[in-house]
Amino acid sequence: MMIRGVGIFVIGLSAVLYFINWMYSQPTLEDEKFKVVDTYKGCDVIEYAPTNAARYQYLLYCPK
Repeated sequence: MMIRGVGIFVIGLSAVLYFINWMYSQPTLEDEKFKVVDTYKGCDVIEYAPTNAARYQYLLYCPK
């Protein structure tokens, strides 16, 4: 019976640690990166590169 209780404890502790790790790995607004990389016809070309992602997205921002 003692081994069964220890096994349940280890599984529960692993689940809690996995959940905590998952929570901290989610990107926050501070992790998101925006920067102006160029201009096009009077508009800013903005590069968006989230942390821990091998991808970039480009946005065109034209203030009125």
